[in-house]
Amino acid sequence: MTHLALLGGTAAVTATGPHFEWPPIDATTRSKVAAQLDTAVSIAGRTGIVADLEDALQDYFGVRHAITTSSGTAALHAAYWAAGIRPGDEVIVPAWTFHATASPLFQLRAVPVLCETTPDGNLDPQRIAELITPRTRAIMVTHLWGKPAEMTGITAVANEHDLVLLEDGSHAHGASHSGQKAGTFGLASAFSLNGPKTLSGGEGGFILTDDDETYYRSIAFAHYNKRAKDEIPAEHPLAQYAVTGTGLKLRIHPLAATLAHDQLGRLDSYLAGRAEIARYLTQALDGVPGLEIAPMPDSITPSWYGLTVTYRSDELSGLPIERFHEALIAEGASEFDRPGSTKPLNQLPLYQAPGRLFPGHPHAHRHYRDGDFPVAEAAYATTIKVPVWHREQDLALAEQYVRAAIKVSDHHKELL
Repeated sequence: MTHLALLGGTAAVTATGPHFEWPPIDATTRSKVAAQLDTAVSIAGRTGIVADLEDALQDYFGVRHAITTSSGTAALHAAYWAAGIRPGDEVIVPAWTFHATASPLFQLRAVPVLCETTPDGNLDPQRIAELITPRTRAIMVTHLWGKPAEMTGITAVANEHDLVLLEDGSHAHGASHSGQKAGTFGLASAFSLNGPKTLSGGEGGFILTDDDETYYRSIAFAHYNKRAKDEIPAEHPLAQYAVTGTGLKLRIHPLAATLAHDQLGRLDSYLAGRAEIARYLTQALDGVPGLEIAPMPDSITPSWYGLTVTYRSDELSGLPIERFHEALIAEGASEFDRPGSTKPLNQLPLYQAPGRLFPGHPHAHRHYRDGDFPVAEAAYATTIKVPVWHREQDLALAEQYVRAAIKVSDHHKELL
């Protein structure tokens, strides 16, 4: 007889799916979105719910300026342009991240320079300096899976070499490093409000900055005409371009802004709930053969966009991760996930041969191939993501997921 569901046994997870839905939407959320339908479904200036959301973001993060956009990718694109990234400039980016962290650089004919990561997927401060050339303009930091990068070391390198520091906080709404919120360390940061993000508007994004010039440039890039006319000072050199900006319109939809504004008011309670579930998962999975959880430094408060575990096949008789993951899914633990599109960038055709999409792109001196970043690639290949719920009543489901993991670990030899 077998114990494993994959081989005909009974599944460990009995709860009906879906097991994880985000963002949480209740009657209050629905009433706010419905009310917005009767107020405005198109907002050209910084008024109404757009202004409300940007004001709330400024207050929450403690920054002078927040600029909403249509997506996190749009926010990154605008942030790069606003930071003065020009054709031929090099920007150091983590080798492992979602591609949109760096892909807007191709649109600007700038060069993403991939940097090795630490095993958690964040930039390795010790590897940045070796990549700096006379063309290097900036460092972009990702806070992967909601765990802030080692900002003390990264900030020191940026300051020492007079480089612009930028952040992609799309996984890290509300996370902090040494008490300072992710997204507030550099000249500017960009965040996504995409569906599963800890702070969600369904779609959307935003830029944060304390710098007026970066603010004006962000407006000129993403919000032509009304906002540019209203917010860029008449004496500023960009004011003459207010009608057209750069030719792009990247503004957030008012319904997305309404949803995000509602969710922002709940964010800290969501984060507190996730922290409790993450504490349980970390303790319950610690020591399970085949699964390794790295300790979280005391200086880090993550957003728990996901809890990552490292799969150790050597502890399970060499069982491949694909087979282990297949068995987890069969146990009904459908939210155990192996990262897909968030992968080492050197494995993507865009970063191996950008000239096919961007002819003449000044990337020829950077040739990326599989194997170039062994730490990032090994981490990616052995990562399993565990969902982190936020409600007390979700603890029972978390317990079932833990039982599924222990069960597959205990009976792994049946899979060999």
